[in-house]
Amino acid sequence: MKVIHSLWTRLPRPLDPLRSIKLKFGVVTVVTGVSAILMVLWGYRLGLRARVTLPLGVLVSLVITQLIAHGMTAPLREMTAAARAMARGDYSRRVRATSRDEVGELAVAFNRMAADLAEVDRQRRAFVANVSHELRTPISALRAVLENVADGVTPATPEVLESAVQQTERLGRLVTQLLDLSRVDAGVVPLEPEELDVAAFVAEAAALHPDVAVTTDITPGLRVSADRDRLHQVLANLLDNAARHSPPGGVVTVTARPGFTLEVADEGPGIPVADRERVFERFSRGSRTASDGGTGLGLAIARWAVDLHGGGIEVLDTERGCRIRVTLPG
Repeated sequence: MKVIHSLWTRLPRPLDPLRSIKLKFGVVTVVTGVSAILMVLWGYRLGLRARVTLPLGVLVSLVITQLIAHGMTAPLREMTAAARAMARGDYSRRVRATSRDEVGELAVAFNRMAADLAEVDRQRRAFVANVSHELRTPISALRAVLENVADGVTPATPEVLESAVQQTERLGRLVTQLLDLSRVDAGVVPLEPEELDVAAFVAEAAALHPDVAVTTDITPGLRVSADRDRLHQVLANLLDNAARHSPPGGVVTVTARPGFTLEVADEGPGIPVADRERVFERFSRGSRTASDGGTGLGLAIARWAVDLHGGGIEVLDTERGCRIRVTLPG
């Protein structure tokens, strides 16, 4: 049966070039009627009675109709089977879309939708796996520290407690970033732009990173109209990224110019050219490892916030370290 079904599905579809399903039905109707009439006339010339030629004509016309109309409804049946497969979690099924009529257009749209759903399902699985990994790492480290302290293996020194605090802060950053991503997936967040003093704004964000030296090069009196919270997300994530990859004693430089452009540069290993676009994707660190303490979400959230403002973000060429530029509309 499978062989017969395979051969039947591979038969040519003579009506596929027609662009209208109404025209196809018209052709089928004409062919069916003409076939039946010809059979009756042929039987009449042979001396056969109508009770013989009429059923034979109907039978032959049905066979001819099946051959001519082959493929008209096949995409609909294939879509039904594919939809049932999708309900079971199988997004690999596709529909043969050779027809040029409305059914063919529907088949093309269905295949595109199936591909989109397959990609969404892949991203969902990857997201769950990445979140599980990101949560497990600090939780395991925090649990090990607390168990050692509770069992008396490690004394509760300030250094030990500081390591526990660091893992707790990492968990807090991850939860905050996941909440930000939930806002991204829920739709566009309305902006509340206001006039910001760029120098004061940068100083406020830099104060949250006392573990790294931050220098500024900002045009005096520079102001920008932007949503304070969203722009703070951008700068905070860029500073956090720069701080984590700066060497001991390294300096992070923040530059702002009219226009409006904001650049954050560090003295770390930099980002390879091949990874410069990928680092703005969720849970992507390019060639970096998970040991840097990052979640792989910061730059993705930064790009989202910049996109909300209608701006752009990119990694620039630099002789040393990493330099990221944010551009907002004037």
